[in-house]
Amino acid sequence: MSPLNPQAIELNESIGQVNPCVLDMLSKRGHGIFFPKKGILAQAAAAKGKDINATIGIALEDDGTPLCLDCIAERVELAPGEVFPYAPSFGRPDLRATWREMIYRKNPSLAGIEISQPVVTSALTHGLSMCGYLFADEGDAMIIPDLFWGNYRLVFCNAYGVRLNTYTTFARDGLNVEGLQEALLDGPPGKKLVSLNFPNNPTGYTPTEAEAQQLRDVLIEAAERGNKIVALIDDAYFGLVYEDGIMKQSIFSLLADAHSGILAVKIDGATKEDYAWGFRVGFLTFGVKGATTDLYAALEAKTGGAIRGNVSNSPNISQSLLNMAFTSPDYNVQKNEKYQTLRRRYDKIRDILAQRTDYQEAFRALPFNSGYFMCLETLDADAESVRQTLLSDYSTGIIVANGVVRVAFSSTPYDRLEQLFDNIYKAVKAIQTR
Repeated sequence: MSPLNPQAIELNESIGQVNPCVLDMLSKRGHGIFFPKKGILAQAAAAKGKDINATIGIALEDDGTPLCLDCIAERVELAPGEVFPYAPSFGRPDLRATWREMIYRKNPSLAGIEISQPVVTSALTHGLSMCGYLFADEGDAMIIPDLFWGNYRLVFCNAYGVRLNTYTTFARDGLNVEGLQEALLDGPPGKKLVSLNFPNNPTGYTPTEAEAQQLRDVLIEAAERGNKIVALIDDAYFGLVYEDGIMKQSIFSLLADAHSGILAVKIDGATKEDYAWGFRVGFLTFGVKGATTDLYAALEAKTGGAIRGNVSNSPNISQSLLNMAFTSPDYNVQKNEKYQTLRRRYDKIRDILAQRTDYQEAFRALPFNSGYFMCLETLDADAESVRQTLLSDYSTGIIVANGVVRVAFSSTPYDRLEQLFDNIYKAVKAIQTR
């Protein structure tokens, strides 16, 4: 392995002087990465504001505005400077500041706890990939429930050689906290990658408030035993909780200041939460007990360097539009309207399952209380056979993953839900009687 760049060494020292555990959590790539303060970027920064600036790597009109095609610009109401130039690798400063303020507002338990400035990623998949870059070495294991988003395999296993150490997601119709505990405490103390995805894809489950506290206690116990825990908190569906007594804040709020041996990494963004799937804007935010501004700045710089060497930066136009939306006086009202659309569908499914007790002959609903999805366990019928039957005989599509049926009520019209579940019932019964 080639020697580390002096700028990487400087960042490592900034981290290690404050929290050696966090330094040990970094992968080999994480140790080696840095955001270049010298070279082209430094020279461009030195030329900023000069009468003649021939450093900028974009094309400008003679008046200094971005050179752009009218057939694009005339379809966008934003000023060209908010659309066409590159955004910084860290993300637009105004959007980063806005999102950080929103994290505190949506998670009041974070009051008085210092967290990093969010770094903008090209949505959550890219954010997860950057976590793999920073924290995962070949052969590392990630502790994850057995019902998880299938893209984790591509992101972590195929790209970084991570092994998935799964445990059963549910126990006694609730979260299997004991399963996570056993996985965490198995083997000698060391670096442990842990995936926490709530509301969960595919199940649509978020821990109860009591379960969330138990999760926190389990992670602290593991850290007290000498484990160095990277808690990857996938908050893709944050805020979409439909029942009382369920954790409405992110688990990040319980872990960001829990222990010096627990690095909480919040991976979130506008994709699902703000119904802006194609904008491709997400965020990485760090929290660890005893952190300083220097430690967070070093982690942000490493994240920014990884992004610069990967996609360079996230779209400027998406960031500009989102920052305007987040600061709009209509934002909260409009967001609640969309939430209520999903809530009505969730409530309808609850009513359907309660009224149609005969469905219990065909399938069992796994615990769900939030998000975009819910899952069914088919009885005496192979789930993939059910999917194929639904396609061929009932013009109905569902997803089968990890042996269960995933129903996306997020994309199913309210007035088609009864027909959807009746079709699933009929497909299962048809297979059962073959």
